[in-house]
Amino acid sequence: QVQLTESGGGLVQAGGSLRLSCSASGNNFRIKTMGWYRRAPGKQRDLVATITSERSTNYADSVKGRFTISRGNSKNTVYLLMSSLRPEDTAVYYCYAGVLITDGIKDREVWGQGTLVTVSA
Repeated sequence: QVQLTESGGGLVQAGGSLRLSCSASGNNFRIKTMGWYRRAPGKQRDLVATITSERSTNYADSVKGRFTISRGNSKNTVYLLMSSLRPEDTAVYYCYAGVLITDGIKDREVWGQGTLVTVSA
């Protein structure tokens, strides 16, 4: 199976920056797409940004120009650089990976446990 491990969350003042990291580990898999989603207090989980293996990116309108998603050379890591943070960015951020399980040749969606980002006004 595939496991996603997130890091980088924490408390930051409005206007500050944080960098989230996510690494995939396991056996018999190849990552196709990775990304970040978030769930703010009292709200649904929604998309922040995604990136393909070719490094094509997609961002939610609310984070365009402020957040940057990138992928490591190994293709099993994804980063989210968050700048100009606002209190409304406060949420649990979840790493996402669309993977091909090569053991049984199956497509799967894998989610991390989430890392909390708190932005104070």
